Amino acid sequence: MPPLDPGAKRAILDAVTALEGGAIERLAALVRCDSTLGNEAGALDLMAANYESLGLSARRVPTDPEALKDHPGFSPPLISYAGRDNVAAIHTPRETKGRSLALQGHVDVVPEGAADLWITPPYEPSIRDGRMYGRGAGDMKAGIVSYLTAFQALKLAGLQPAASVQMQAVIEEECSGNGALATMLAMPRTDAVVIPEPGPGLAAIYSAEVGVVWAWVTVTGRPTHVRDMHAGINAIEGAMSIARRFKDYENERNRAENIHAAFRGVNHPVNVNLGTVEGGEWNSSVPTRARIGLRVGVMLGYSAARTKADIERIVSEAAADPALRGTQVKLEFKGFMADPCAFDMESEICQLARRSYAEVSGGELREYPATGLTDGRFFTLYQDTPVACFGPDAQEIHGIDESVGLASMHNITRSIALLMAEWCGVEKAA
Repeated sequence: MPPLDPGAKRAILDAVTALEGGAIERLAALVRCDSTLGNEAGALDLMAANYESLGLSARRVPTDPEALKDHPGFSPPLISYAGRDNVAAIHTPRETKGRSLALQGHVDVVPEGAADLWITPPYEPSIRDGRMYGRGAGDMKAGIVSYLTAFQALKLAGLQPAASVQMQAVIEEECSGNGALATMLAMPRTDAVVIPEPGPGLAAIYSAEVGVVWAWVTVTGRPTHVRDMHAGINAIEGAMSIARRFKDYENERNRAENIHAAFRGVNHPVNVNLGTVEGGEWNSSVPTRARIGLRVGVMLGYSAARTKADIERIVSEAAADPALRGTQVKLEFKGFMADPCAFDMESEICQLARRSYAEVSGGELREYPATGLTDGRFFTLYQDTPVACFGPDAQEIHGIDESVGLASMHNITRSIALLMAEWCGVEKAA
């Protein structure tokens, strides 16, 4: 596409500025939605209303495990998908002149943790020192607001994209990615994808990301009264002994020879997290059963399948240890079964993202090899579609007092607006 006309560019940027107040209100409304696993319906309904407000028809996209189960990107689900359909919309130009684009983001958030530790309640958005606080404000509702407002800004400037633009609001980015997979497969392939995931507390564009496997280990022991504890088998102690074995595995996977070149210089890129522990019945009883949930990172160049086999081996070896004699050990895989990926930093969409961000901010997007993962992997690994994954400055995501910088969000909006106008071309708004 030819360079964007300077007058059109100025009109778009002025429109973003005019829409800043509305963007903050839109973000606050999304943050008020507790969209943890199983509770996403309110946020999805709000996204449908957002699409309709832009003159687009909202389309519900179900996540059907039976239809997805044979796809290499599928992860074993944690709960039913009933009542949690993804939401998408498509802008169609009067005359297609440019290249198509998908703008994608997840509405789901992780649990807030101990709500009493937050300065303000996690689902009551609060603005302090130029930042909005609230669960999901950074990860990644601000990014969603940026792509909505970018599209709206073109309209306010009297323009619209001269190519197909998809908008996708998906679930389960935080635990499986199945919502993104279902939506990607249900929608036409586009020429590029933008996912405004937050940077690591600074302006960044994702260059690579690890994979993740979730595993659940249940240990059943032999309960007794605590006075006869030596005659019993403590399921909690057995589960903890299995969890400890994964620290040796974590150390092994972080050895220099196992680190892909894309992650050189990143401290400890492969992380194994003991995320959940459940077990026991009574302080004066040797516990019958304990269940632990593990998140195991997968380095680029390795695979989720090989990591799954490693987990099976470690748990099998632990179960055969004389210290666990008499226990029953059950291993399950639910949630992430996700492969790592690298993004093409030389792709036109990534180059355009960098250039657009530099123009509106005077700064640069640093390459970020992420020790977490995004939905970008689906488009890269299974559709060969270039992805630019970059978003606003977020802090304490998954932690206490998560926040996003509002000035940063507005800059990402400007970047996406210019990127969309140049990538797709523009025509007069309908």
